[in-house]
Parts: sequence; structure tokens; C-alpha cells
Amino acid sequence: MPAHDHHTPHDHAGHAHGHGHSHGFATGTRAFAIATLINLAYTVLEAGYGFWTDSLALLSDALHNFGDVLGLSMAWAAASMARRAPTERHTYGWRRATLLSPLGNALLLVGFSGALGWEAVRRFSSPPEIPPMPIIVVASIGIAINLGAAWLMRDGHGGHSHSHDLNRRGAFLHLIGDAAVSLAAVLAGLGMLWFDWRWLDPATALLVAVVVAVTATRLLRDAFEAAMDAVPRHVDQSAVHAWLADQPGVHAVHHLHIWSLGAGEIALTAHLVRPATDDHDAFLDTVVHGLDEKFGINHPTLQIEHGRACEHDRHDRAPHGMVPRD
Repeated sequence: MPAHDHHTPHDHAGHAHGHGHSHGFATGTRAFAIATLINLAYTVLEAGYGFWTDSLALLSDALHNFGDVLGLSMAWAAASMARRAPTERHTYGWRRATLLSPLGNALLLVGFSGALGWEAVRRFSSPPEIPPMPIIVVASIGIAINLGAAWLMRDGHGGHSHSHDLNRRGAFLHLIGDAAVSLAAVLAGLGMLWFDWRWLDPATALLVAVVVAVTATRLLRDAFEAAMDAVPRHVDQSAVHAWLADQPGVHAVHHLHIWSLGAGEIALTAHLVRPATDDHDAFLDTVVHGLDEKFGINHPTLQIEHGRACEHDRHDRAPHGMVPRD
């Protein structure tokens, strides 16, 4: 295989960072702080009313909300860590903290849904007497608080897109789940108030437990894949490969890797075999902007090779002549 004259890797990540990422991080951190503090205040309020009325339903929901406060605190901490500047040792900074936090967040959701389901099943045999009005009033407040906090976590809040930020998505799902729990509590309270249907308390709790468990399982799957550097689900790697191969002068594309850096940043590395080099910088600028506009890949690093094949394939071969898949 002929040797190649390799250009120094040309990193155009700077182009992708001119879209207000610093402002977006600051906005995201502030949203996490507000949501965490509001939910903590509501948890204290709900627990106080639970002790005052001796309502196990309110106390159980307060415990659930306290777990959510812990999850939001983890997301808040991750968003704060992601703002730390890169260092010689951590050259990407601490962005990947926003990928680790959803793992813990999802595990908390799974744990609480299991506990909620167990308690619901236990109560079916002998539903306790619960005063309905405190449940209705306090749970209604919970709906407003959780939906308001979820609004702070919505995609694109503050002029910055977070549609693929798992950390923010985990917090958003947490808050929507809390609003659903509060809504179920309101409905159960109304049923108990109007019809004395005490079985509504465990029935609605069991339904919410199932919904939360399914949501948490999906989040856990996506967070695990991101932590393992899987290609983000919204990115079609085959389409990216075909688009790169179709660029002017490109003869082949090798070693294409796409993964999430966290907080909405998608990284890519690739070797492009391209003998013509007269328009080297202009070509790279066009490709970098195209990757961002077409696929949302905003942190690409491209290596141009002059030959018509990739010399690295020879060195990367596995035993028995097997070539690892890119």
C-alpha cells in the first residue's frame, strides 16, 4: 500500500462554538437551580401537611419529591461541571458530566417507581382512610410547581437548543412525572371526596408507577448508550458517511466516529482520502458548516489524506486478517 502524505488534523470545532454555548450553559444552570429550589420548598410544604393531617399519601409523595430533588441536584451539579473550562488533562472540559447524571437520574426514577408500585399493591387489600381535601389542594399546587419547573427545562429555553441534551431531558422527564403523580393524587382525592372510593389511591399510584418505570427505562437506555460513546439516535451515520463521500474530490471515507460530548454537542472524527489539495481550507470550511447544518454535528475533526486508500487500515487490522468495523 503506498504511503500517504497526511495533513495535520484540521479541527473546526471553533465554528460550532460561536452559537452561544456559554450563554446556554449559564441559562441551563440557572434553570436547574430554580427548579431544584422550588421543588425543595414544595417538598417541605407537602411533608408538613402530611404530618399535620396524618396523610400517608402526602408523606409518600413528599418522599418521592425529595428523591426528585436529589435527581435535580445531580443534574444541576452536572450542568455546573459542564461549564468548567478545558485543561491539559481534561481537554474536553467536564461536558460529559451531563451524560453521567442521567444514569443516576434514571436509576432514581426506577427505584421510586418500584417502591410506589409495591406500596400501591400493599394498599389494595386494606385502603386507609385519607382526608381528601388536603390531598386535592396540596397536589394541585404540586401540578403547578412541577409544570412551571418543567417549562424551565423545555427544549430551546433561553435561546439555546437542548433537544439532545440528556441531562436536561432527564430533569424535564422527572418534572413531568412529578406533575403526573400530583394529577393522579388530585383525581384520587376527588374520587374519595365524591364517592368514597378509597381504592383510587392505590390504583392511581400503581398506574403512575408503571408510566414512570417505562419513561425511566428509556432514559436509562439512552443515557447508557451516550456514556458508551454510541452514535446519537437522531444522527444517521450511514447518511453522514454518504454525504462526506459525496463531497468534491473525496475518494474514500475511513475511521468515521460520531459520539456525544454532552450538553447538545456532537463530535465527529473522520479520515477523508482526497488527492486534490488546492482548496484545502475552503473545502474543510464547507464540510464543517455542512455537518452542522445537515446533521447537527458541531464538533468535527477531519484528517485529509492524499492517497487513494487509507494506510491506517493496515495497522488497525485485527488477528486473522479481520478489520475492525468503523
